[in-house]
Amino acid sequence: MSDKAKIDQFVQQYGTLKNEIHKVIVGQEAVVDQVLISIFSRGHCLLVGVPGLAKTLLVNTISDCLGLSFNRIQFTPDLMPSDIVGSEILDDSRNFKFLKGPLFSNIVLADEINRTPPKTQSALLEAMQERKVTAAGTTYDLPQPFFVLATQNPIEQEGTYPLPEAQLDRFMFNIWVDYPTYNEELAIVKSTTTDIKIDLKQILTGAEIMEYQDLIRRIPVADNVLEYAVKLVAKTRIGDASAPKITKDFITWGAGPRASQYLIIGAKCHAAMKGKYSPDIEDVQAVAAPILRHRLVKNYRAEAEGYSMDKIIQELL
Repeated sequence: MSDKAKIDQFVQQYGTLKNEIHKVIVGQEAVVDQVLISIFSRGHCLLVGVPGLAKTLLVNTISDCLGLSFNRIQFTPDLMPSDIVGSEILDDSRNFKFLKGPLFSNIVLADEINRTPPKTQSALLEAMQERKVTAAGTTYDLPQPFFVLATQNPIEQEGTYPLPEAQLDRFMFNIWVDYPTYNEELAIVKSTTTDIKIDLKQILTGAEIMEYQDLIRRIPVADNVLEYAVKLVAKTRIGDASAPKITKDFITWGAGPRASQYLIIGAKCHAAMKGKYSPDIEDVQAVAAPILRHRLVKNYRAEAEGYSMDKIIQELL
C-alpha cells in the first residue's frame, strides 16, 4: 500500500477511534486530539488541570480503544525510583531476579508527577527519552509503543517538587484541561449517574500504531514550513536578532531545538489527521501552543501585566 493510501486509511481509523473515545469522554475535543497526536508522533504528554476533569478516565479509555497495556502510578513524596522501574529480589534458588515495575507498560499514567522528589522524577527521564531502563547495571527495553502521560494539579503547590526544565522538555505537549461547558457537564452527569456500562471496541493494535508512527515520520515537509517552525522558535529567544518586542519584554528563557523538532512532527500528524499529504503553516500553528507553553519562561513583568503564556504565544504566531 502506498503512503498516500495509508494516510487515507489513517484518517478513517482516526475518526472511528475518536467516535469510540467519545462514547465515554464528553467534549474535550482539543485535549483528545492533542493526546492522540502525541501518541502517533511518539511523544509524551503533560496534562495540567484541576482534579475531577476525567484525566485518568481519558487515558484509560484511550488505552482500551488502542488495545494497549495501561498502568497508573500515583506519585507521592515517599515513592522511590525502584517503585516505578522495578527491583531485584532473591528467588527461591537464591538467585537475583529482576521484578519489573509498573513502568513496563505501553501507556503509563504518572498521576500528580510533581508530588514526588526529583530522584524519582528523574527515573522517568531515561525511560521517556531512551525507551529503556537500567537497573543493577542491566538495561531492559520497554514495551513498544511506549507513552508517558503525566498529570499535574495547578492549584495546590504545597509539598510539591516542580519539574525541572530538562524533564519538562521531554514532554512533547503541555495540555491544559479546562472545565466542561454547561451542556457537556449535563451530559456527563446524565451518563455517569446510572448503572449503564459502555463496552469499548478495540480500534487499533500496537503494531498498527507503530506503523502509523513510521508513516507520519515519512510525510514530506516543504522548506517554507520547516523555515517557519525554526523561525518561530528562534523568535522566543531574547538573544536572537529576530526576537520581537514581546519576547524582550516578557520572556526570560526561550525554547530549544527540541521545540522545532516537535513542531514539525506534530504538524505532520495534524496534517495526516485532516487527510492532507503534507503539512502547511496552519498545521504548525495548530500545535504551537501546547508545544511552546512549557518551554518558555516568562518574567515578573509578564506576571505583573497579566500576560498569560498562551497570550504571548498567540502574539508570536
